[in-house]
Amino acid sequence: MNVKNGISFVLIFLPVIAFISCDRSRNTTGWQYFDDMITSPAYETYTRNNNFPDGKTLQPPVEGTIPRGYMKYQYEKNDTDRVKAGITIHNPLEPTSQNLERGKKVYTVYCSSCHGDQGNGQGRLFTSKKYPYPPANLLSDKMQNVPDGEIYHVITVGWGIMAEHGSMIRPDDRWKAVLYIRNELQKKVASSE
Repeated sequence: MNVKNGISFVLIFLPVIAFISCDRSRNTTGWQYFDDMITSPAYETYTRNNNFPDGKTLQPPVEGTIPRGYMKYQYEKNDTDRVKAGITIHNPLEPTSQNLERGKKVYTVYCSSCHGDQGNGQGRLFTSKKYPYPPANLLSDKMQNVPDGEIYHVITVGWGIMAEHGSMIRPDDRWKAVLYIRNELQKKVASSE
């Protein structure tokens, strides 16, 4: 094969190869040369996985890990820590209209079914007799004198028969719910007296 034939071969077949290698419909990414790098072999969450000593795909988080954006709450579910939380932690948020609106949403979703829309302890679960024990009346004199940190603590870890909501509500949303209770629900009672 001489040089002239070689150049002719390249000039004819190079455009043909370029043309067939392109996908005009854009429905595919083209050829996959290293298939295992593009499509990884995925494991279903609860299936067997020989890559780990216990044979499980779903592994617990490494001990001591904390989800991004969260700090470990330093108080336990007991009366001593509840009072301590009331003294030592304070609401870092201001009662802006945006914070109060978000607090109302959080309260409506997580709190109103027990404590009621007005905060008077007459929520749907209690009034329908599905929940026999009366929830706290957030409008009572006792609750109006409880520090914000104590309310935040009870939302976070629970108190008495109230379950913890710290795993469901982000810390800033807990504070916004406290703002809503203080600045909307309790202020309505104070202004009506």
